[in-house]
Amino acid sequence: MNIFKTKSYYKFSRNPLSVVGLIIVTLVVLLAILAPYITPFPEHVGPFTDFANKSKPPSWKYIFGTDKIGRDIFTRVIFGYRISLILGIVVLSIAVPIGVTMGLCAGYIGKKTELVLMRITDIFLAIPALVLALSVIGLLDRPNLLYTMMAVSMAWWPWYTRLIYNLTRSIKTEGYITAAEIMGASKLHIMFREILPNCLPSLLTKITLDLGFVILVGSSLSFLGLGIPPPSPSWGSMLSIGRSYLYRIVWYGIMPGIFIMMLVISLQFVSKYIQRISKSNNS
Repeated sequence: MNIFKTKSYYKFSRNPLSVVGLIIVTLVVLLAILAPYITPFPEHVGPFTDFANKSKPPSWKYIFGTDKIGRDIFTRVIFGYRISLILGIVVLSIAVPIGVTMGLCAGYIGKKTELVLMRITDIFLAIPALVLALSVIGLLDRPNLLYTMMAVSMAWWPWYTRLIYNLTRSIKTEGYITAAEIMGASKLHIMFREILPNCLPSLLTKITLDLGFVILVGSSLSFLGLGIPPPSPSWGSMLSIGRSYLYRIVWYGIMPGIFIMMLVISLQFVSKYIQRISKSNNS
């Protein structure tokens, strides 16, 4: 089947915001993968100093200028894409399977299983994600990328449990679920082969939208000094340091902020398109 002749592709191509969002997201992924090869100063990612070129304004040599110790901001911002995407993908890879499994079990099995799982979920949902992540990191030895991913994952799985739980409760009353039960299908088969595929449109929409929010939370933790520590090029830590020099090195704090905004908004555009397509397919 030619994807360029499908109805979904036609709808997508007629939505300019979705097209722009997908182009930017694709470009971000390529930049993250090729960062060591396309950045002019990859050695500036680590512990590097060049005081002779500190606080340089944007120029042909330094596209986004340099920071207070002479590191190229463009190079560090591009490598920041790699760290942010790793954070978002790993967090969702942990949170989604946990949340989906608990939501399916609570929604389909019901009774005491539903009571226990949903009360645990409600407890976690009562605590804001950023506050919970801060608390988890505060209990650990020192902040780093691994601890940040663990902390944000613990704060994110309840949202998927609640989503899949609500979808499962509505789907399990359908006729084909009753037919599968009459034919002797196991609970695992019904949950993962019958119910879960019908949850995928809503699940994919939330994953796309949450990827941007996870990156924002990770950047917020780094901004507060509890995320990825220097000299790693985390957008949050770059913003935190840049705010102290906002009136002298304007480009230091502005550039990471612009790139965060571009990525999050682009993911929202793509998410809105997926949501629109899933609604049209269900109608």
